[in-house]
Amino acid sequence: MATRCLLRTASLRNSIFLSTSYSRKQCQRSLSSLISLPETHQMLRNMCRDFADNEIKPVAAENDKQHKFPADIVKKMGELGLLSVDIPSEYGGTGLDYLAYAVAMEEISRGCAACGVIMSVNNSLYLGPVKNFGNESQKEAYLKPFLNGEKIGCFALSEPGNGSDAAAASTVARLEGDHWVLNGTKSWITNGYESSATVVFATTNKSMKHKGISAFLVSKPTDGLSLGKKEDKLGIRASSTCNLIFEECKVPKENLLGGEGMGFKIAMQTLDAGRIGIASQALGIAQAALECALEYSLKREAFGAPIAKLQSIQMKLADMEMRTESARLLTWKAAMLKDAGEPYTKMAAMAKLSASEAATFVSHQAIQILGGMGYVSDMPAERHYRDARITEIYEGTSEIQRLVIAGNLLKEFQQMNR
Repeated sequence: MATRCLLRTASLRNSIFLSTSYSRKQCQRSLSSLISLPETHQMLRNMCRDFADNEIKPVAAENDKQHKFPADIVKKMGELGLLSVDIPSEYGGTGLDYLAYAVAMEEISRGCAACGVIMSVNNSLYLGPVKNFGNESQKEAYLKPFLNGEKIGCFALSEPGNGSDAAAASTVARLEGDHWVLNGTKSWITNGYESSATVVFATTNKSMKHKGISAFLVSKPTDGLSLGKKEDKLGIRASSTCNLIFEECKVPKENLLGGEGMGFKIAMQTLDAGRIGIASQALGIAQAALECALEYSLKREAFGAPIAKLQSIQMKLADMEMRTESARLLTWKAAMLKDAGEPYTKMAAMAKLSASEAATFVSHQAIQILGGMGYVSDMPAERHYRDARITEIYEGTSEIQRLVIAGNLLKEFQQMNR
């Protein structure tokens, strides 16, 4: 009896040891991924940073002032593989993961937030749903031509009257023979003027409410689809934003994406992934604003010394760095969860909320550090401040992110305590 007890104890001890050793290895891998990026991702980061410094930043201010779409830069981003980062190589994409996409998005947005959102929309909002829900024929026509910058896509979900209620789609589609006929208006469409196709969400069965929404692939230009005026925006002004107006617009029956009634699911899944992209864009803005403040504080002298020596300035810089780095870790974790096939909805919302509010805070503090120089367009601080504001609004406002986080948190707690 005593011998059997000792054997059981030894077996349990060995089991615990093996389990602990495995957990330690897992922990070490997790810590390593948080402490530093894999070599491939670091190389990508360096490439994107060089590209942003040499190609994007020198023209960012002028493009912003003129509301000029950076067509040449978009083409170069396509050639570098930045417009199809996580699209499998067998389709012609770059074939990297979402962490790579987050890293690249931050560096491009650090150079110009408008270039960042153009990149984000094509990667996350357009190619994402086509890759995840399109059939092979749809991928051939609506994915492969949109990978290298020759063509870009857009995403049409928002409407003038639905705001954060994505399920209240008043745009409708009816089936007539071999075509769907779309009627309605989509608003705030990034890349609206330059895109060659769009993913559109329309109600196909009003009685089913959100389960009656479907998604469609629509080529541009096409009969029955017109564009509204270009919006005069506070920030990200080098990207175009407009309404898409559908008036008896005929779309081939085979352009239904995923299946009838799958639109809301497609939209929500797409936005989950898209929030990682916007978090990365916000990080790029925050990092650019922080670097602007650091450079200025070391050059600007007051009371006989650089203002960086003043404790009041150092306090601001410390808070700016802390918020930026905290948001970066949340963003990378959300991307890593997605890459691992784990649930990431809550983490993506946390990343987007944290990074967007960090961008607003950091860009605000940068202007405070620069003083009057921060308020004029001779310095990029005021552009970063204007660009930051939209990150708390699109792809789900900060209020919506808090609801998503709280909803998932409550669900997790209830499941743990059943």
